[in-house]
Amino acid sequence: MNVGYGRKVVGFWRAALLGLLLCTSLRAEVLHLVTGDEYAPFTGKALPGQGMLTQVVQAALAEQGLAMTLDWQPWNRGYLNASRGEYDATFPYVHSTQREQDFLYSAPLYKAEQHLFSRVGDSLELDDLSRHKGLRLCYPLGWQPPVAIQRLIDQGALRRHSPLGLKECARLLLLQRDDLFIADRNLGESALSSIGVGAERFHRSRALGSNTLHFIVPRRHPRAAELIERFDHGLDALKASGEYQRIVDRYVE
Repeated sequence: MNVGYGRKVVGFWRAALLGLLLCTSLRAEVLHLVTGDEYAPFTGKALPGQGMLTQVVQAALAEQGLAMTLDWQPWNRGYLNASRGEYDATFPYVHSTQREQDFLYSAPLYKAEQHLFSRVGDSLELDDLSRHKGLRLCYPLGWQPPVAIQRLIDQGALRRHSPLGLKECARLLLLQRDDLFIADRNLGESALSSIGVGAERFHRSRALGSNTLHFIVPRRHPRAAELIERFDHGLDALKASGEYQRIVDRYVE
């Protein structure tokens, strides 16, 4: 056998094996995520860049050399599938004791201030909710209400209706089929705008308080703690470079 030819063959297979290992390594660095639609400006298939927090998550992962695929499912289904380990992570979710049993949380992606949205002729503030029994609250399926609101639901003071998205809540409020919905100011005004209605026809209450939205990884994931740590480092780098604020400004201006 020609020695030079043999070396070439060995070299070829060594390069091919190295290429295969590199490809496998690259594939291992692609995270499979799931989120829900019509949560403007945070997530949405029809939004620029598929939403503000979709852009933030993608950029934070890229800072750590991680790529992502993104599936869109109804909120409740996507959350359950992620909790079963069918996805590496999901977003954006507020903190709850129940969720913390199944997921690890990243540093905050965004701090949101919650408001009640009602019709101008039937303006509602938080203190009004316990005095008007049976008010119809529209709050999308899979969303976690603020603690004070959940308490009123549990007591029967509020009747919760749960469509798939906030846009439907805005429409039902306009049609007087529901009495109020709850959302971050930017979310609520975006939902009203999406159905072609001016914000002046609705009342936005005083802030109920604030909550934070997070990237979450199922605890059963074999690399859960590592992924959260890497994501947080990526998010820190994104903020330090000013890119985080540039992304946010594009969606809330």
